[in-house]
This record gives sequence, structure tokens and C-alpha cells, in this order.
Amino acid sequence: MKMISAFAFGLIFGLGIAISGMIDPAKVLNFFDFAGTWDPSLAFVMGGALVVTAIGYRIVLKAPHPAFANSFSIPTRRDIDLRLVGGAATFGIGWGLSGFCPGGVVPALGIGRVEPWVFIGAVIAGMLVANYVESWRLRSAHPA
Repeated sequence: MKMISAFAFGLIFGLGIAISGMIDPAKVLNFFDFAGTWDPSLAFVMGGALVVTAIGYRIVLKAPHPAFANSFSIPTRRDIDLRLVGGAATFGIGWGLSGFCPGGVVPALGIGRVEPWVFIGAVIAGMLVANYVESWRLRSAHPA
């Protein structure tokens, strides 16, 4: 049942991204083009997602535990560190250069263009590099 619900929510998310036009990188990039062909629709999509999420959290967190888990997995850290800032900057730069974000690119894989696949490859490569750098950092901080 857990996999079925994950599939259903992923399908709803993907349909929302497709219907809103956010699988088109030009539409996303136009949001960042304030001096040219600025398109505010991304702000409305993000605002709608924020409202739905805020309402959803209020409802869901009243339950003793999630439907398919023993407890909620809510982050407890609140500090801002170099890893957080670096990850956010990398995400923003990649999104601004490509017009794809990691969640929104998945539905775009089916549009028959090569760009989403290149982006997915870059995301995977970035995750591998980040994992290597983090393991190197941990080894350097705590030599055996």
C-alpha cells in the first residue's frame, strides 16, 4: 500500500507540473527574465503549492503517526551551515541555467527531448561528487 500511495502522489505531482506548464524550461526561465519576457506563472504555482503544503501539514501532523510509518521524519536542525548554503546555491544555479528543478524534471522525461535526460545525468553526477566530497571531509576530520 505504501508503494501505491507513493505512486499516486507522484502521479498527482507530475500531472500538476505538466498542467501548469512547468515541464517547459523556457516557461521557468522566463520567470527569471525580469527585463524581457517575464512570466509570473511560476510564482502562482509555487504559491499554490505553499498553501496546499501548509494546510496539509496542519492536518497531517495532528495524527499520532503517518499512515505507513511508525513516526514522522521531521528535521530538527535549524542552523544554517556551509553545506546548506552550498546546496541551495547549487540548486538555484542549476535551476536558473537549465529551467529544470529535480522534482519537475521527472515528468519532463516523457516529452521526448534530450535536455531533461542530460539534467538528470548532471543531478546524478552532482550527487556522486557531493557524496565523495562529504566522505572525504569526514575522513579528513576523523583520521583512522
